[in-house]
Amino acid sequence: MLLLALCLISGIAQDSAYAAEPSAPANKIDHILLWGRNIDEVTSIMTTKLGFQVKPGRDPSGVANRFVRFADLGYIELLGMTKPNPEMDPGEQADQASLHGGAGARQFGLHTTELDQARTLLQQRGFGVTPIFSAAANDPDGTGPQGPRRWQLFVLQPSPLSSGTFLIDYAPLKSDPASVMDDRIGREQPNGARALSAIWLLSADAAANKTQFERMGFSGAKAVHLPQIAARGYCIPVGGTGVLALEPDGPGIAADTLHKQGPEILGVSVGVADLDRAQRRVARGYEQTISSYKGVFGESFLAPTQADLGILLEFHALSAKASVGVCGNKLD
Repeated sequence: MLLLALCLISGIAQDSAYAAEPSAPANKIDHILLWGRNIDEVTSIMTTKLGFQVKPGRDPSGVANRFVRFADLGYIELLGMTKPNPEMDPGEQADQASLHGGAGARQFGLHTTELDQARTLLQQRGFGVTPIFSAAANDPDGTGPQGPRRWQLFVLQPSPLSSGTFLIDYAPLKSDPASVMDDRIGREQPNGARALSAIWLLSADAAANKTQFERMGFSGAKAVHLPQIAARGYCIPVGGTGVLALEPDGPGIAADTLHKQGPEILGVSVGVADLDRAQRRVARGYEQTISSYKGVFGESFLAPTQADLGILLEFHALSAKASVGVCGNKLD
């Protein structure tokens, strides 16, 4: 389990000096941590209702994890308590203090291939960072005590965003034929999902989240409007993925969620190879009609997951235009 220490605090003032430093410390959205009311319930929702493949994880201390992995190497980490009063790291404690045992997401990770440099860069830009934490040397999924640690990460603390945020890097994947095949099969989703395209951050001030991303080095934000949840804000490119920094735009889902739960990860966008097929699977899983719409990322539909998962899950058709990023920005 990742050792995370997050405080959900927003509000580092903008410094114009950073406008001349466009270098970004990370190259994509890596994953979110999604808590269920228990690990078996959240697994059942993801598989039976939404059509994902869920890979096994571990349960070292009463907090179990499982994984929904995508072909673009992004993933959703599912978490759930398996016994009363489990041993929890500071990040898990902060999540549970916010969620009160309910379902939802309060943390996400950015992937970087240069962890030390990213940490130094963010320190130089005035962000608080923790030391670098590593997977255990005897991690059963690692390469052994003499090999590189399976993962390393540091946390932005206090978080400058409306959710907890960390940066993470991984040791190279095992390259033997059996491991390569197992990894490929583990990323093949029955519902056609192939990419964790975007994370939706909800707050009362979308511009504040946008400003913090700009200070971190992520430029090129575009204004967006999500009438299906009555929200507006910005799509911020993070490599080939994106973050939607959102705020309520009148009465609706966004305003209700912010009032009841405060700033949080409101949802995620997942790119699928066949939108109609995914829509039919989800409609059957929830036994209700689901309508599509033209969203930020093109033709999309919204799965009715908020009551089950504590977040919204949007499916969208993957763009056939390889030269266009997730926010509509042109790629080099």
